[in-house]
Parts: sequence; C-alpha cells; structure tokens
Amino acid sequence: MRIGIDLGGTKIEGIAIAADGSEQLRRRMPSPRDDYANTLAAVAGLVRGIEDELGVRGTVGVGIPGAVSPATGLVKNSNSTWLNGTPLAEDLSRILDRPVRFANDANCFALSEAADGAAAGAAVVFGVIIGTGTGGGVVVQQRVLTGANAIGGEWGHNPLPAPRHDEHPGPECYCGRRGCIETFLSGPALARSYIANGGAALTAAEIAARARAGEPLANRTLERYEERLARALGSIINVLDPDIVVLGGGLSNIDRLYERVPKLWPAYVFSDRVDTRLVRAMHGDSSGVRGAAWLWEGDET
Repeated sequence: MRIGIDLGGTKIEGIAIAADGSEQLRRRMPSPRDDYANTLAAVAGLVRGIEDELGVRGTVGVGIPGAVSPATGLVKNSNSTWLNGTPLAEDLSRILDRPVRFANDANCFALSEAADGAAAGAAVVFGVIIGTGTGGGVVVQQRVLTGANAIGGEWGHNPLPAPRHDEHPGPECYCGRRGCIETFLSGPALARSYIANGGAALTAAEIAARARAGEPLANRTLERYEERLARALGSIINVLDPDIVVLGGGLSNIDRLYERVPKLWPAYVFSDRVDTRLVRAMHGDSSGVRGAAWLWEGDET
C-alpha cells in the first residue's frame, strides 16, 4: 500500500492507493496554520489513522508547497511560511519510523498525471498548476525531475518571455522580483487584468463565464491571457520538448485554453511544427495527493 499526503496551507489530505492505482481510502483535515509542531502531529496522525483503518503499513510520500533543500535538508520556498527553515523531512521520518519521500506539490501533480492520468504513457510530461499561484513539475520516464537545487519545473518565477511594452517591468511578485510568469498567469492576475481594462472585481471563473456569454471585455481579457500562456509554455517546449503539457488548478477549467493556446504557441517554438499536446488533468484536485503516493512507485516499504 502507498500512502500519499498533500500538505497544503489550508488542508492536509491523505490517500491510500493499491499497486494498481485504485483508491482505498481518503481523509482530509484542516492544516494547523502557523504551527509546525502541530503540523507534524497532524500528518503523523493522518498516516497512522489510515493504516489503522486498513490494517496495513504503507510507504509514505508527501507533497509540500516548496521543497526540501539539498544543501541544508530544511524546507525552502514554501508559501506555507511556517514550514520554511524546518527539518520537516527528518522529523517526519523519525516520528513515523520509516523513510518518507518528499516532493513539491506541482511535481506530485505531474507525477500523478504521468502515472495513470491524462499523460499516462508519455515519456516527458510538464505539469502546470494555474490557480492562486502558478507552479510546474517535470516527469521523465515516470520519475520526477527534482534537479540539483530541488527547483525542477519552477517556471512560475521566471520572467514572462518576450514582454510587451506594457508588460515591462511587470507586477511585483512575492518572491521579490517583478514580472514573474505567476504575476501574469495566476487566477488573481487574470482578475487584475480584467479590472485594469475597465472591468469589475470578478473571479477568474466569473470572467470566463462572461466571455462565454459574449462580453467583449471578458473575451479580450482571456485573449491576452491565452497569448501570455502560449509565450510562457513556448519557452518550456523549446527547453524541455515535452510530449504533453497537463493543466491543473482552477484556471484549467477554462475550456477554450485547450483549443486556442496550441494554435498560438507555434510562434514561440523553434520548430517547423509542434506535436506537444495540451490536455486537462484527469484526476483534477486529487492529482497532488495521488502523486505523493506514487513517489514510491517500484519500491517496497
């Protein structure tokens, strides 16, 4: 049995999956925000509760916002800031009395979709989360590409490629830079774009609904978004040349992206044609926690 934990800022979710990928059990609880000790206790309690209910000991994989630094062993780059600088990997392995594998939550998302989701069977997969933030993960031959600095796939904090005159230097980002891809492609960024061009304060879903209803401003806002997404993904295709790009997160529910963005990205790809496919995640919000469980694919407890 493989147990996956998705350690988020507002919730902690746990899942148990069998060797064939079938879900055995799922549990969810609120995250103890700003409390590292209680976060450890919550994750350990969730794992033990799953094992007690099923009567089986499992491997444990954990998806986190951020990464475990190869240099220090401490958590870095987490927007759940109470995790930053903590020895989460060491502490949780000690408490659970077994090795625990960790990966960035976007990497877990990509692994889930590559293992048995929308990108099953693909050799190279780039997984994209476009929601409150903008994250990415890379899977090659069913293995997460973590990288020497544990930042593989972190495309959201690169500058938006080929910025237009009105996009430079770009909005400020929480990472301390300006003009990051995240500041243009997240859900809040789409909402800001609509407001900046004369619209009301709406959510990304509401803007998409207005575009479907034929509102010109909403349609123009989505057209700008699609062109920016095509630029950003074009740069990834040039470097990684993935078979499939999988979209997840709230904005992945905008249907028109899957038709329009692939028509735009050839202008930014160094090739006579682009065979990379853009697809919607099969497992939706469950992909992160499923991918955490799949961190132990091919291994035994």
